[in-house]
Amino acid sequence: MANIWVEYAIARKDVEIVALVDVVQDTAKKMAEKYQLACQTFSDITSAIKETEANLVFDVTIPESHNDITVKALNLGCDVFGEKPMGTSMKEALMMVEAAKQTGKKYNVMQNRRYNSQIRELHHLVQSGEIGEQGWITADFFLDPHFGGFREKMESPLILDMAIHTFDQARFISGANPVSVYCHEFNPTGSWYDGNASAICIFEMDNGMVFNYRGSWSAIGAPTSWESAWRVIGSKGTAIWDGANRPFAEIASPDESNPSHYKVKKVETTSKWSGREGHFGCLDEMFDALIEGRKAETDCTDNLHSISMVYKAIESAQTGKKIYFNR
Repeated sequence: MANIWVEYAIARKDVEIVALVDVVQDTAKKMAEKYQLACQTFSDITSAIKETEANLVFDVTIPESHNDITVKALNLGCDVFGEKPMGTSMKEALMMVEAAKQTGKKYNVMQNRRYNSQIRELHHLVQSGEIGEQGWITADFFLDPHFGGFREKMESPLILDMAIHTFDQARFISGANPVSVYCHEFNPTGSWYDGNASAICIFEMDNGMVFNYRGSWSAIGAPTSWESAWRVIGSKGTAIWDGANRPFAEIASPDESNPSHYKVKKVETTSKWSGREGHFGCLDEMFDALIEGRKAETDCTDNLHSISMVYKAIESAQTGKKIYFNR
């Protein structure tokens, strides 16, 4: 993941990489050598910022380090672009948002799965009102990755490390924020994860609709896309996106010969997204917002709603109760 961020920075003419930081400094040195960077290397973020007078930090550390790195960087006068999730608890996430507020610096969070031409089409289709008022949105995510490393040791690997993407996508597609959640998290037979690699969540959203998430990182065979498989049911029809092909909708069309019935008309979407996709698209938006002096689409104050879905879902799973977001 760090490679993508470094390659992006190298490609920008208005960016200079002045330091690489890793707790194992040799790792930072090897990265500098790989990309032929004549920058300094450090083993701690404070020294790196003070000695190089950096003004922007890319935080691509493991989740357990995000709060420490981000808060230190903000307090030392740097803007921060960081990987998801914001922290390992809601308390940490709130600390990071408060640090950005107090310092007046920008803290933007990587949500690369928003930056996809097909999800942009689905967002436009749903928001146009063509399928009517939203009633129910579902996302299925079933894959079987063998990562090794920290993910396979995490207590809630699917929800904490991956579902944040799908939860954020649901907010983007619907334009709504969560009100409550009920979650059942579990680790099915045959899973190679130590923690719960599967979950079912029911979110009530503030526009009156329900968002249902079903996911697993240990589902062998018949995989979905990494973007999930989506269905948005509205009062006039249904929008479908399988995460790999262009979305479409089927909507009610009045039957003039029989007013009590209707026909179904298929509606194709058109691409309106001209930006880059994935990490580069999200980073483009972060830099554009920074240059223009506005909040980025994935500013920490917005992303707080997405990360709250993660931690409230985990709280629900642990307590066996429906959890409300304003309590």
